[in-house]
Amino acid sequence: MNWISNNLSEILIMAGLALLAIEVVVLGFSTFVLFFVGLAAVVAGGLMTVGVLPESMLSALSSVGVLTALWAILLWRPLKSMQGNVERKKVTSDLVGHSFILEEAVSVTKNPAYSYSGIQWKLSSEQELSAGTLVEVTGVAVGKFIVQAKV
Repeated sequence: MNWISNNLSEILIMAGLALLAIEVVVLGFSTFVLFFVGLAAVVAGGLMTVGVLPESMLSALSSVGVLTALWAILLWRPLKSMQGNVERKKVTSDLVGHSFILEEAVSVTKNPAYSYSGIQWKLSSEQELSAGTLVEVTGVAVGKFIVQAKV
């Protein structure tokens, strides 16, 4: 226990950096709680190192709590708006463009299976396609090829 109280500022800084790393690397900056606590711990440890705060467990806990609330109040809205500004783009797949000849007819109501690359894919199409038609994959969903007749 004596070692902790003698090195409290360094422990706070290391714990804060660890929390920040966990928030960014593991959680992908999806929750802000660890970010606020980690930032508060780093700042509190820095203030203890320069002598602004006394190196005691009570001042460490209270300053981390107060600084966490302060960081949350100051940064919540900017971080939340930054998180909402995500560019949505359609994911492309190397399976799109794959051509093959249908063994069974495909329609809106009939979705036969097609084996490709060791996986059974359900086929779907907005138009009626008869067996023997050369088709091309235009979209991919989980376990599903969306096909249309190749021109």
